[in-house]
Amino acid sequence: MKVQATDKTTLTWNGDTLAVGLFVGGVTVTGELAELDKKLAGTIKELIAETDFDGKFGNNVITRVGGDCPVRKIMLVGLGDADEFKLDSVRLAGGAIARLAKSQRSQNLAISLPIVNNNPSLTAQAITEGITIALYEDRRFKSEEESTPLKLETVELLELGEQQEAITKAEKICEGVILAKQLVDAPANNVDSVTLATLAQELASEYGLEIEILEKEDCEKMGMGAYLGVAKASDVPPKFIHLTYKPQGTPRRKVAIVGKGITFDSGGLNLKPSGSGIETMKMDMGGAGATFGAAKAIAELKPDVEVHFISAATENMISGHAMHPGDILTASNGKTIEVNNTDAEGRLTLADALVFAEKLGVDAIVDLATLTGACVIALGDDIGGLWSSDDLLADQLKNAADLAGEKMWQMPLEDKYFEGLKSQIADMKNVGPRQAGSITAALFLKQFVNETPWAHLDIAGPAWIDKESGINNAGATGFPVRTLVNWVCN
Repeated sequence: MKVQATDKTTLTWNGDTLAVGLFVGGVTVTGELAELDKKLAGTIKELIAETDFDGKFGNNVITRVGGDCPVRKIMLVGLGDADEFKLDSVRLAGGAIARLAKSQRSQNLAISLPIVNNNPSLTAQAITEGITIALYEDRRFKSEEESTPLKLETVELLELGEQQEAITKAEKICEGVILAKQLVDAPANNVDSVTLATLAQELASEYGLEIEILEKEDCEKMGMGAYLGVAKASDVPPKFIHLTYKPQGTPRRKVAIVGKGITFDSGGLNLKPSGSGIETMKMDMGGAGATFGAAKAIAELKPDVEVHFISAATENMISGHAMHPGDILTASNGKTIEVNNTDAEGRLTLADALVFAEKLGVDAIVDLATLTGACVIALGDDIGGLWSSDDLLADQLKNAADLAGEKMWQMPLEDKYFEGLKSQIADMKNVGPRQAGSITAALFLKQFVNETPWAHLDIAGPAWIDKESGINNAGATGFPVRTLVNWVCN
């Protein structure tokens, strides 16, 4: 599919399907819309009357145009209230248009949407992201061919001028999002710590990245007792993955992105019961998936920032070697942890990964993890939690998320809640009381970063959806690849 921006208007474009966005209160056939209606033999007036189209967001209708008109189908797209229209509105509208056009087996499509904030480049980028992600479908594990093989061949974004740079940027970002989706959607017998390490090596080879894979013995020498405690029960060897993107010349800054890489989470000896969602625990490496998706996009976009991509990859399994509830582990910074719940394993692997990241001398560290059900209870399925030791870093991430259309909400690092993590026989426990569970998880991670500005993203809610929502189909969402790319590149 080729996406291109053009100076053509709704009156000068000819082709298969034309999509026109209209606001609530703007569904009147006057001005240019009246000219278009005349050109299409009155089809727009008829469509509005027959469907009660009112311009509300998500109200989208389509019909065939009769006669010898230069457009075969006309689509009217509801944009909601004009004063609530923002960048993510065109992203969502673009996705909805693309899906509807695909269902109608359109082969070429033109989209006419308002320019957001007088910025045609960002508008073109957002529409392209919406189209690309909405049309992505994971068919890798299906034996049958797609029943509707006709594809959209071209999409033209009307009245935006030449925006090839913005469109190319969107396509590269979407490549990273789709890689993250593929990693998280793949079952645990397809993606494990070894295959993640192989993928990282392939990314390094393709894009000229530096790569370091620490084996179990290397991690033992570095004292990564928290990470290795989780890895003990798996027959698949742990792989501590460190990819580095370095720009040409002196980098403007150096940052680290650390993704939780639990490729399957059984809960360990605190086994997840049936009905707990254990069958979806292939998605517990959503942080690692987004980290490597961001690595792909950033390597293609080539910003002037040095970025370290880190994941302590393993499974959390059950065997005679498994860590027990009550065991005491020693992390690589010397702090001791009483394991009072083996199903709180992600924070153990992140602990050693954060210590490793800080030793790199970076200017900021961001970790991301499908870490707690408590965050889902607090913020639901659409919003990721954000904790940070640094207000400037938190603001940067919130701005990057807003630009990406990925919702984040900053949560408090309430230090007194760390009392709930104190242990009588070790420096801390890995789980506190039920109350404020996402906050105590963040406070646990904070113990493994000393001086470096740090942020923690709990993506347990938005990393996975059970049914189509927004521009995402059911399954992995690739959250928050777009946010990370914006944070690094802007």
